[in-house]
Amino acid sequence: MTGGLAYILDEDDTLIPKVNKEIVKIQRVVAPAGQLQLKNLIESHVEKTGSSRGAIILKEWDKYLPLFWQLVPPSEEDTPEASASYEPTSADKLAVKSRMDGRGGHDGRRPAGINLAGLVVLNAAKCYGKFSSRRTRVFSLQACIVSLQTCSENHQLSNGRAIHSRMIACGHRESPLSATSLINMYCKCFSIPDAISVFHESTHVHNVFIYNSIVAGLTFNDFSVEALEIYFRMRLAGVVPDNYTFPSVIKACSEIEDLKHIHGTVYKFGLDLDLFIGSALLRCYLEFEAMNDAVKVFEELPVRDDVVLWNSMINGYVQIGRFDTALMVFRRMMNAELTPSNFTVTGVLSALALACDVRNGKLLHAFALKMNYQSMVAVSNALIDMYGKCLHLADALSVFDGMLEKDMFSWNSIVSVHAQCDNQDGTLTLLREMLNSGFRIDLATATAALRACAYLAALMQGREIHGYMIRNGLDSPGETCIHNTIMDMYTKCGNIRAAQCVFNKMKIRDVASWNILVMGYGMHGLGNKALDLFFIMCDAGFKPDAISFTGVLSACSHSGFLRQGQELLESMLPKYGVSPAIEHYACIVDMLGRAGRIEEAWKLIESMVVEPNQVVWRAFLNACKLHGFEASRFAEIAALRVLELEPDHCGNYVLMSNMYGANGKYEQVAGLRHAMKQNDVKKSPGCSWIELSDGTAHAFFNGDRSHRENLSLYDGLNSLYSCFLEHDSSMEWCTVPTAV
Repeated sequence: MTGGLAYILDEDDTLIPKVNKEIVKIQRVVAPAGQLQLKNLIESHVEKTGSSRGAIILKEWDKYLPLFWQLVPPSEEDTPEASASYEPTSADKLAVKSRMDGRGGHDGRRPAGINLAGLVVLNAAKCYGKFSSRRTRVFSLQACIVSLQTCSENHQLSNGRAIHSRMIACGHRESPLSATSLINMYCKCFSIPDAISVFHESTHVHNVFIYNSIVAGLTFNDFSVEALEIYFRMRLAGVVPDNYTFPSVIKACSEIEDLKHIHGTVYKFGLDLDLFIGSALLRCYLEFEAMNDAVKVFEELPVRDDVVLWNSMINGYVQIGRFDTALMVFRRMMNAELTPSNFTVTGVLSALALACDVRNGKLLHAFALKMNYQSMVAVSNALIDMYGKCLHLADALSVFDGMLEKDMFSWNSIVSVHAQCDNQDGTLTLLREMLNSGFRIDLATATAALRACAYLAALMQGREIHGYMIRNGLDSPGETCIHNTIMDMYTKCGNIRAAQCVFNKMKIRDVASWNILVMGYGMHGLGNKALDLFFIMCDAGFKPDAISFTGVLSACSHSGFLRQGQELLESMLPKYGVSPAIEHYACIVDMLGRAGRIEEAWKLIESMVVEPNQVVWRAFLNACKLHGFEASRFAEIAALRVLELEPDHCGNYVLMSNMYGANGKYEQVAGLRHAMKQNDVKKSPGCSWIELSDGTAHAFFNGDRSHRENLSLYDGLNSLYSCFLEHDSSMEWCTVPTAV
């Protein structure tokens, strides 16, 4: 029996003849609250006794529920547990829905989008009322409250419920202090339904402290809408809020309009100068990125000696990209003789990283060393990130190597730094070190590693990483971005078939997915497939962007599809709404140059709606070199323009020198070499690399003698040239440097 109600399991259907229907009403358990009450009672019984029978009933709940009878005395017929037609309040609905979902509360227990459609939980007086008729040891209210505080701190829900029952048995339920303590305990133990139940049972003693406890508990458990509802009910009941009410109410605001309404109420009650309320208002305005309101609150605070407030302002400005202002706030903080905390340092480092201010970053690094903040993992991670964004790889590595303790963010940060600094070999080396240290790759690490493999054309290592992702569930069908990265790696490593397989298996594609494969086909000389895929993308409802046209025009250029390329360029704006950019014109210039139509390429450059850059002129200059003397009159102009636009690029000088040499203009060649010396332009040595059988990539330069077996390598190279000469006597002999 539970306060007059009884639940009986009748598996053989023999109960009805044994019941006196003149005394009690017998019915199936149809009320949602009754079903919930019954299930909770069985759960409690199983928890305390370990009953295997109860566990079976819970496991097959849908099977056993229709076999239960509910015995209802006349005094209980209108209760929520017995009446299916009971109309619950909205706060009641919240509690039952939370309990029925098996969720509700903190750390992910809250259901996504609460649909208030049920009734509250067990009535504690009914559940534990049977104890009142027994001889029970009397506990003082103070002792019970102290015990409840212990349960709150240790999240001991079962013990808290037991204390609740003793309080009822000892007659302590009429005290506002007991209701406040119980609500606080249940909320801290993430049992919102029980907290709501206590709140409703204590309506006769409601005061500001009880309202404060339930509003704070709902806010703490992320029931923001319900917390505001209770607050407005409090105002209607005539209970005056105090300075402990508003911080929780402010935190519960999910709309800027609600926040400003509460702010007005705070001002009306004369609490706008309260430090805790001001701090809550400041943080909430910063979350909404309402910086003007946040600054106003901050400046009006009578006391600003709390470092947390300054940290909030710094981070707020960082979030909206106002890095200079964030640094200005930091300087004001220092002038106020406040000691920055480790959280201050991480916030300011974020601003310096995004502003690429390495000078001030090093000064702050020195301050962190002085305060011993660098021993904190979060500060070291922020330093690595700052040095990485400023492209100071050596400093970032120094911080990383000096860390006594590293976490996943540490490894991801240093891996990303190597990628940002174009040290792709270092990226893959760190990946192996990370795995050897016992850390597992996540999506951030995998993305950086795959891009390194794409850059190095390290197909074997790319396959290994892809396999690791499959084995560890990192290639979820919905992860479009990571699949795009995998596909890009395969196209740049020369395995267009694998890229196509990844594309075909993708459940969700975006324009970038199509662009990568179109560009891949173009890179591999499959112009027809690139064109077909481009038009399939358009037919599938995807709108091509500027990158799409760069890919398909590049494919047309490499495959010699001049007519199709010109048609696509002409249709970009009128048909697809994409204005031709410099890279699109460069593709057409390159296409015309490859076809020997130098004059058309020249006319296109002259008619461009955008100013041609060095890429366009270099493409035109390369076309002039291919077609020799007949293009020389255009080549002179192109050479001058490309040098004006990019005087420090060694490739421009090499291209022009080769063109002049091919036309016998050796004086101009000598002049170019002199100009290179004058401008301190040095030709970068040619570099290539090969992926060895063990998966490592070995890079080598023109004339490189650093390899330990360089004598054998050059002997082999000379032998190859000898073989070529034997089969092709017209081949010009190229002297191979002899290793010393």
